Parts: sequence; structure tokens; C-alpha cells
Amino acid sequence: MRTLSTLLAATAALLLTTLLTACGGSTGFPPVITAVKPQSLSYGRTATIYLGGKDLRSSLVVESNGGCTSPSFASNSSTDVLVLNCLVTVVGDLPLTIKSDNGEVIYTTTLSVPKPQVSIITNKGSFTLELDIASAPITVKNFLTYVRGGYYSNTLFHRVIPGFVAQAGGYITGLVRKPGQLDPIELESNKGLSNARASVAMARTNIFNSATSEFYVNLVDNTFLDYKNAANPGYAVFGTVVQGMDVVDAIAAVPTGVLNGSTDVPLSDIAITMAIQSK
Repeated sequence: MRTLSTLLAATAALLLTTLLTACGGSTGFPPVITAVKPQSLSYGRTATIYLGGKDLRSSLVVESNGGCTSPSFASNSSTDVLVLNCLVTVVGDLPLTIKSDNGEVIYTTTLSVPKPQVSIITNKGSFTLELDIASAPITVKNFLTYVRGGYYSNTLFHRVIPGFVAQAGGYITGLVRKPGQLDPIELESNKGLSNARASVAMARTNIFNSATSEFYVNLVDNTFLDYKNAANPGYAVFGTVVQGMDVVDAIAAVPTGVLNGSTDVPLSDIAITMAIQSK
């Protein structure tokens, strides 16, 4: 026969369990977020963001005004740390609102997404481009598609004119056109960006909407290449060399000649070994 103390202990345990269950969730306590820390936050790539706190659960709802799409929590999440993965679609402010499964806001913050950067690694050294997606979204997305697909590996700087431009991104050794180019893109030359020294722009033919993979770096201020009017639209700038312009200047100093009927071709290959998004 149970003693009075045993019955009291059992009754207390039952009451505690009932109270905890009434609070909702596996632990019975409302979720609390105390800190949010991004491990990786880069435009166009899947972000990893750590949500730290207590009594967290995968039923939490993440809202970002479309700035980080398809949010999900990784399988290695715990009640103390939720690992959020989502696809970053903005540059600059990324608002995050975390809600409980009943719609109650439990945490808000704003993260900062840097402008995308691409490192161009050549046999003459490396330089880094910072891309202006706010001003030239079509051009930047096109360029990043080539970068992520590995297209620029083993392409050449095939046209180099000191005091003008260094152009790359469409030919391989022997001045052979590299296959695999995407459809031409819309010309975004009227966005307020200028062909100043160290700026990066898309090469094209005499047809305005004809740019594909080829790009060039302005070695000097070439403002005559800027947008003038619809009949003289110029060339679309989409970024700037933010590191390694000395490498580009060294590329521009390589002797050039004629190959397969083309002028201003470096007499020794200046090859891009890799182009990778570094931010």
C-alpha cells in the first residue's frame, strides 16, 4: 500500500507535467532567441545562420521579406541552437523576423549582406572584382552564372590595349572561341555607372543586346564608352576592381601582336585559371 508521501510526490509530478504541457512545445516553455549569428552570408548562395537561445524548435517561422528564400532548419539543430539555411537574394539590409508557430514574434534583427565579389586568378596574379547588383542586376546575375559554372577557367585575356582596356572571357589557347556561352543579355549601360579606370564592363558586338561572357577592365578613364542616348548606348559597367589592379596593369604591359587575323593579342597566354565568388 502506498504511503502518504509517495502519493503526494506522484500528485506533484502529475501537476508539474500538466502545467508544462499546457505551455506548449516539447519542453513546455516558450522559445527564446538571444542571439543571431551568420556563418556565411553571400548574395546568390545558401546562407548558414545560427539562432541561439533556449527551448527552440524547428516549427519556428522565419520571415525575411523575400531576402532569404526557402528557409529550413538543418538536421544538426538543437533546442539551444537552430541552424537556419536559406538562399540569399538581396544585397545590403536583410531583415529577419522569427515567429513562434502560433504567429507570435519572438525576435527581429537586420543582417547585412555584402556586395558580391569575384576573385579572378590568372597565371600573372590575382585580382578581385566587386559587383554592383543594385545598378546592373541582369549583368551581374549573368556574370555570376558563368563564374559558378566554371566557364572562365582556362579562358584568356585575348585583347589587351595599353592605355585602354584588357579584355577576357571568351577564348582559349590558339584564340579559339570557347563553347558553352549563354544567351545574350539586355544591355544595362544607362544605370549611371561609368567606364572609369578599374571599372569592369561587358564586351559586346555592334548589336546592343549581344553581351554574353566577355568582359573588360578599363585601364584608364574611358568615359566615351558611357551611355549617351538610345542611339549611342555605350557599354554596361557592372563592377570595379577593388584589389589587384596592379596585376591588371601588369597584364596590360605584356607584348601583343596579331593572331588569326586579330590584333592586340598577347604573344604569351594570359590565362584565367579560376574565377570564384569570394563574397
